[in-house]
Amino acid sequence: MSKPLSEQFRIVAKEFVELDLMASLLEESRSGMLADRMLKLGDMPVSRAEAIVKGSADWKEFNEEMCKTRHDANLKKFQLEYIRMKHSEQMSQEATSRAEMKL
Repeated sequence: MSKPLSEQFRIVAKEFVELDLMASLLEESRSGMLADRMLKLGDMPVSRAEAIVKGSADWKEFNEEMCKTRHDANLKKFQLEYIRMKHSEQMSQEATSRAEMKL
């Protein structure tokens, strides 16, 4: 038997909140991480240090992880919308059934 919609919503909402937090933390730490990596390169022009860091495989991997985490959070968000839609459809169908029984 399938879980009630409210329980499905609770589970997906919790997953969404966790993924959204992880994505936000990655997004917010991005500029600090860039600055930290640039400083580790030593004394060189900022534009050169930025180019080196942004051209690295490590930076690419970080950005891919950040985007994938945001993608996963967005998928959960739309799963929540789907559950809301199912609930709305169910309520409408039940109301229609009650109206038909009165006829």
